Amino acid sequence: MIRSPFVTAIFLGSFLALPCPPLGAGAIEPIEPIKAPFDMPQLVRPVFPKRTVDVRRHGAVASDNTGDITKNTAAFAAAIRACAGEGGGRVLVPVGKWQVGPIHLRSNIELHLAEGAELVFSDRKEDYLPVVPVRVGGIELHNYSPLVYAKDCENIAITGPGKLNGNARAWWDWKRKETREIFQLQARGVPPEKRVYGTIEAAIRPSFVTFYNCKNILMEGFTIGSGPNWTIHPVYCENIIIRRVNVLTDGPNNDGIDPDSCRNMLIEHCVFDTGDDCVVLKSGYNEDGWRVNRPTENVVMRHCSSKRGHGGLVIGSEMSGGVRNVYMHDCQFDGTDRAVRIKSRIDRGGVVENVWAENLRVKNMKREVAILNMDYSADRNMDIKVNPPVFRNIHLRNITADGAPVAIRITGLESHPGAIRDITFENMDVRSTAGVIVKHAENLVFKNVRLAVQKGEKYDLTNVKNATVDGEPVR
Repeated sequence: MIRSPFVTAIFLGSFLALPCPPLGAGAIEPIEPIKAPFDMPQLVRPVFPKRTVDVRRHGAVASDNTGDITKNTAAFAAAIRACAGEGGGRVLVPVGKWQVGPIHLRSNIELHLAEGAELVFSDRKEDYLPVVPVRVGGIELHNYSPLVYAKDCENIAITGPGKLNGNARAWWDWKRKETREIFQLQARGVPPEKRVYGTIEAAIRPSFVTFYNCKNILMEGFTIGSGPNWTIHPVYCENIIIRRVNVLTDGPNNDGIDPDSCRNMLIEHCVFDTGDDCVVLKSGYNEDGWRVNRPTENVVMRHCSSKRGHGGLVIGSEMSGGVRNVYMHDCQFDGTDRAVRIKSRIDRGGVVENVWAENLRVKNMKREVAILNMDYSADRNMDIKVNPPVFRNIHLRNITADGAPVAIRITGLESHPGAIRDITFENMDVRSTAGVIVKHAENLVFKNVRLAVQKGEKYDLTNVKNATVDGEPVR
């Protein structure tokens, strides 16, 4: 059964309640300093001129599913253009339901969704043409416009407390017929400017929100759901703050937030109930990822919670450009598949390193509390060569987990057992059906890890070199 993305909440019970201190009218909640185990700048909200342009001034008309989508799309574009032409400011969407097509932001624009405002996006594919540059599955190409899009912009924002409703059910059947040829384009030498799609035959679904090569970004306070594909997808962006956003979405590949070759990012006080991963870090697919060679780096995720989702914090599988300097702390997950998930394939290349996850409270995991695996699903587009990925310098500590089929699973590469190495688990209290299952890894440390398992041994290790439990070697 497909649920409305906006009916899921009141928000998932007391386990996921994250108290917000009351603020005075018009007050802006301060952002607490970032304290990470790596060098990272303190991020601040972009500042906009004190100018407000109401979309109604440019012809937008609210309605109950009977609005003129073409008219409202043009009106929103006119309001953004007018505001940007005067130096920027706030483009206001007042209370009401607004039928609209793609929205393209400009520098120095804050799109503000008032209390009671809901944007309902067109499900007519032709409304999202002409094509624009995007990244799909780690591949650069030109495709249908995302529902909200910005390219080469600075100082942009989407703020709440209204809603973004992707109205995307009409796109979801495309998952079964999307072209797979895009994953061969770089290997065949096709340059990005020649990779032009945006056709029903290719059936490539756009992301919901994509900011492409932008700087100084804020997303705060709104609820978003029912997108065609990935929900919030910043690509090649810097200095990004996403806070107090509710991602409530169904549908295939409806990830929550997908930072893609981005740097300096804070995700905090967000709630996820998603049809796929919650927060998932990307950096390109195989040859195209190696060509671009831009890692995702300096990412802090804190004070977030999730219900459904394939993973709370996820890295991969498209991570050929590398992922480094990641810190998740003080988060809660209830009924999520996994709390921490790092995934790749034998020939993907790329390095995942310097990852910390601590102070987590999880329960009712559907799969593992934590998983690191290099055998992520069959990849029909991959020629097997010798370019293994690497996972190293990863630390999980101060984790309480009440209920999971498996506590920890690590699956490396038999041909390259050192591809997963230097992993530490410390101060963990886990109740699970099975314990720690590891194949093909090196240099594992388990310190003060308390396991209450129902079946089998606490530690099941195969082809593991240099593993210790509380300082004692284990085999």
